[in-house]
Amino acid sequence: METERLILDPIKESDKEDYFFNISHDKKVLETFICRYAETMEAFDFSAYPGRRDLFAIRLKETGRLIGIINSFDETADSCEIGYGIGSGYWNRGYATEAVHRFLEYLFREKGLNTVYASFFTGNDASRRVMEKCGMHYSHFVEKELIYLDIPRDLTYYVIHDSR
Repeated sequence: METERLILDPIKESDKEDYFFNISHDKKVLETFICRYAETMEAFDFSAYPGRRDLFAIRLKETGRLIGIINSFDETADSCEIGYGIGSGYWNRGYATEAVHRFLEYLFREKGLNTVYASFFTGNDASRRVMEKCGMHYSHFVEKELIYLDIPRDLTYYVIHDSR
């Protein structure tokens, strides 16, 4: 999958270092994106990521380097939920919006889904704005849905339906 500035494709073994620095070791990302923190590259277990069919790298076209990830989960015959994370060094440049927009096209046009959900920790206005820019709208709110980093987290859900 391609956009003007990005490529979305499967995670490769060679992505370990970029994944570590932009996701698993980036404490700013981990405040808003659920992932296990890795203190060192040696402690980082990357083995579960390459080869997954539901997880894609978000790469800069100009370098091919992984700057973030996007995935789908809880897929049914006609719906799924998505999640995404971009390394904090790449925030506020429109990359997340560009990636989510293209990923939604893939889910609707290529996978044939009808409904896609996404959620964010309540208060994460940047993620809310990404969803809104991609045509998603408020669905529902769940108070203290999960505990992450030892903090009960409220989740706000957004949804989009295929308009074909």
